[in-house]
Amino acid sequence: MRCFGEIIDLAAERHGGRDALERMLFETRPLAPDDIAKIPDDRILAAMTRRVFSAGFSSKVIDAKWEAFESAFERFDPARCASMTEERFDELLKDKDIVRNGAKIKSVQGNGRFLMELAEKNGSAARVLAEWPDADYVGLLDLLKKNGSRLGGETGMHFLRSIGKPAFITMPDVVKALIREQVLSKSPAGKGDFAKIQAALNRWSEQSSLDLTSMSRTLAMSVG
Repeated sequence: MRCFGEIIDLAAERHGGRDALERMLFETRPLAPDDIAKIPDDRILAAMTRRVFSAGFSSKVIDAKWEAFESAFERFDPARCASMTEERFDELLKDKDIVRNGAKIKSVQGNGRFLMELAEKNGSAARVLAEWPDADYVGLLDLLKKNGSRLGGETGMHFLRSIGKPAFITMPDVVKALIREQVLSKSPAGKGDFAKIQAALNRWSEQSSLDLTSMSRTLAMSVG
């Protein structure tokens, strides 16, 4: 496993130099924790839902239908979504203006309940996400997977990055780079592999002072 400065050099060489690389990384820079904590919980639920429905589907289709989603799910008020009745669920299954996937529609109810539980204990769900230490990012992924609905794997990763939380995403090029650096021997498949990724990124963060999003993107660009 080489120092992260060498990986930055690889990425810069492939993408037009250091200045060009820094400009690309700037485009996806995370928000400060205080700014994430200010996000209303209805917008957190909206971001979760957007990622859930985009998984395995065209994001362009979801984008085109998004205003209909906002209306159908009552602007993603967590309490209203959490208390979705069977009658309302049946109505949504027939709503041609949204994607009529029963399991994903049900996930909005489950994630509304999840956010309400976090808010009850901590004041707001956004604050929990904002204050979760980046050095235990895999622990946050585990929380989303176990307590949320359909938020495991890359869906949870994409969700966190979408709200400005520093996040690595195990995209193919990132995995290739981690294998090249001998952090992994294969695609990550369990807690042990993700613990190895976290340990490597924690070490690289100490070397480079970069956040998880910037390191993840740099790893990908050092390959592709």
